[in-house]
Amino acid sequence: MRLITSTDEVSQITTAWREERQRIVLVPTMGWFHEGHLALMRMAGKLGTRTVVSLFVNPIQFGPKEDLAAYPRDLERDRLLAEKEGVDVLFAPAVGEMFGKHFQTRVSLSLISQGLCGANRPGHFDGVATIVSKLFHLTCPHTAVFGEKDLQQLALLRQMVIDLNFAIEIVGHPIVRESDGLAMSSRNSYLTEDERQDALCLYKAIGSAKQMVQNACTVAIPVLIDEAKRIIHAHAGCTVEYVHVVDRHTLAPCRIIDQNSVLALAVKVHGKVRLIDNALLLEG
Repeated sequence: MRLITSTDEVSQITTAWREERQRIVLVPTMGWFHEGHLALMRMAGKLGTRTVVSLFVNPIQFGPKEDLAAYPRDLERDRLLAEKEGVDVLFAPAVGEMFGKHFQTRVSLSLISQGLCGANRPGHFDGVATIVSKLFHLTCPHTAVFGEKDLQQLALLRQMVIDLNFAIEIVGHPIVRESDGLAMSSRNSYLTEDERQDALCLYKAIGSAKQMVQNACTVAIPVLIDEAKRIIHAHAGCTVEYVHVVDRHTLAPCRIIDQNSVLALAVKVHGKVRLIDNALLLEG
């Protein structure tokens, strides 16, 4: 595996692969790899002949009061994990390499970036769309793999690919969970053991909602949402940022529950760790 920090070098390598008719799959990450990231890398290895994993803690997707400085980083640890998964290139540029002194361009999606996480994180999705656009240009992938835990990000990037005519397939990987159901996240490392137990409220709320849908012919969406909020608030120190039932593709609020209806949640755990989760309410 090659560790590359230069934009010119990663572009040269991927361009050469294209000329060799290699199939390139990109896995964009912010590092601090866990099993969820490694699962994306394994999927990438099955979808193409060359895998590029980007590792970049993107400053322009963090708000002024968010955890940019505290976000966990360990390049050597991540390098070893990526190498073990058979990754061909780990692209880990410095901030100055990706954003020059006079950088001033933003990619912005006006509608799908609103609501859900976008309601409380102004500018976040502009930062996501901008960095992913740059990564697409630099690495020339045929396919890019993203986790389905970031529901809004995945929908936004699929729309961006359509809008900007990127010839790139966007593939979502199902949420990877701990044995107790907690969705894997780099931010889980911020939690104490007691806080981690409280964080299970997201998974419990999802399980309750799915059970309610399964047990009833029809369930009023406001009833589902209220019950999810009740479960979350029953855990000390957990506060709801949002609980919504939306269409998995458009993110529009659902009026009825169908095969595309997703329960999406964001919760603050003890006021310091923001976690998100989601699940289809009807499966199979």
